[in-house]
Amino acid sequence: MAYKITWSPRAIANFEDICSYIAKDSEYYAAIFAKKLNAIVKTIPRFPKAGRVVPEYEDNNLREKIYRN
Repeated sequence: MAYKITWSPRAIANFEDICSYIAKDSEYYAAIFAKKLNAIVKTIPRFPKAGRVVPEYEDNNLREKIYRN
């Protein structure tokens, strides 16, 4: 089954805000962050069960992938 990632408007806004925040100190590192995060997101359709189950929800279908801190 092929999955598709759909970003919510809130997720897009949060992603842009994070990139803008990083860019205040370094546009270079903001671009690296954006590129790496997008690469992680692009793996989700192929490996939807990768990542850990979110402990707060204990739902096997809700997972998180953590990139750095």
